[in-house]
Amino acid sequence: MKSRFRFLVVLFITFLCLLANIQTVTASVFISPNDPNIQYAGRTDFTDPQAPILYWSGAYITASFTGSSLQVQFDDTGDNYYNVIIDGLDANPLIIDCEKGLHTYTAVSGLPDAVHTIRLFRRTESFSGPTIFKGFILDDGKQLAAPPARPKHKIEFFGDSITCGMGNEVPDKDEDENNAKRNNYLAYGAITARNLDAEYVCIAKSGIGIVTSWFPLVMPEFYNRLNPEDSTSRWNFSTWTPEVVVINLFQNDSWLVGKLNPVPTPVQISAAYYDFVKTIRGKYPQAVIFCALGSMDATRKGSPWPGYIQTAVEQFKKDHNDAKIHTHFFAYDGTGKHPRVRHHQAMAKELTELIKKTMNW
Repeated sequence: MKSRFRFLVVLFITFLCLLANIQTVTASVFISPNDPNIQYAGRTDFTDPQAPILYWSGAYITASFTGSSLQVQFDDTGDNYYNVIIDGLDANPLIIDCEKGLHTYTAVSGLPDAVHTIRLFRRTESFSGPTIFKGFILDDGKQLAAPPARPKHKIEFFGDSITCGMGNEVPDKDEDENNAKRNNYLAYGAITARNLDAEYVCIAKSGIGIVTSWFPLVMPEFYNRLNPEDSTSRWNFSTWTPEVVVINLFQNDSWLVGKLNPVPTPVQISAAYYDFVKTIRGKYPQAVIFCALGSMDATRKGSPWPGYIQTAVEQFKKDHNDAKIHTHFFAYDGTGKHPRVRHHQAMAKELTELIKKTMNW
């Protein structure tokens, strides 16, 4: 009889514990994506404010929250990766490896019960498909706090796989095309933006050029899209204006231009670059533009491609009396592959110093 009673007591206690755990798991606070305390950076589609869409490398979401844990809901293609950065500690971020469809991910848990800041940073390119952000889930009784102040400055990059960060976390001996090792957070543009306390926008696509690309699309047809995979989608340039624009293009052109028929002349190549700079200047009349190239083999010793850019920029400055346009060429890293993180860090150091000096930041 005692044994049976003891069994019933244990069973009852177990039931209470399970009930308590169920209540702990289910007791939570849902935060909609249109909450005013959530900050977005990068070209984001807010057609449905409760389901904003992130397309571009380097797009990110920032919020401050109370409590010890946070979950995030993404509806994804299953091909994207996000860095989770808590309280600015980015040395070893958790990486969300998105699954296909709508899923809830534990971004962080076990924190002290206090105010914390989270940043969800898209590592991967637009070819991985869109991510629909569906909201946050906080601990029971918790809420979002006022978000951190936005960065002091704004900077936008137009580029190719170098700017995307293709292969930057891949070991030197391995091939570059590993999507899990493509980390835009550690690409030179993103590092430069953080160095300068600048909000960062990255408009880049692996394989793209100005005259020609690895596909039938060039940057002059691509730069103005909201959805990078939709030729009819248009970005509203009046919604966000950078103080600095960096263009790092012509690497793919340098590999492919000889396959065109007819092959463009140096004059035609410089003219195409001139036209793209003119287009960007038309969108951002007051921005300072840096026309860069490198650090892959388009800047190798004897390469004509820096000269094509220099010719176009000097002519543009003369034609438009434009003193707010500059050139900068990153030395060829000599590896024969895409820059690794150490190369991006060196590029960012150069570019940070140049922009600081030019802009007096």
